[in-house]
Amino acid sequence: MQRPIELTQYLAVRYTQRLAEAGAGAVASAGSTGDSYDNALAEAFHSLFKAELVRNRGPWRGLDEVEIAVAEYVDWFNHRRLHGEIGLVPPAEFEDNFYQQESMSEQDEALVPSL
Repeated sequence: MQRPIELTQYLAVRYTQRLAEAGAGAVASAGSTGDSYDNALAEAFHSLFKAELVRNRGPWRGLDEVEIAVAEYVDWFNHRRLHGEIGLVPPAEFEDNFYQQESMSEQDEALVPSL
């Protein structure tokens, strides 16, 4: 007799299948098929999301209430949450600063005459 697939294994397989259906770019960004890290980020965010939003702000009265709460959470997560690993700034601010610095260095390179 063959042992049944555990739910977590099934979900990882289904996740990989959905990425493949989405196209090569999505699959390439998530790691190779069967890679133990292919959905680690998604799982970590999902756990954080459940702990901070679903459990702390429920119970929910309907789908509209859930959709608004999710949109507010994602906005907070990206634009106002202070992230310790990037200098206690929100991720969107860190990303903006990164691209500004990159743009400035490209402009500086353009000013240097080539040999």
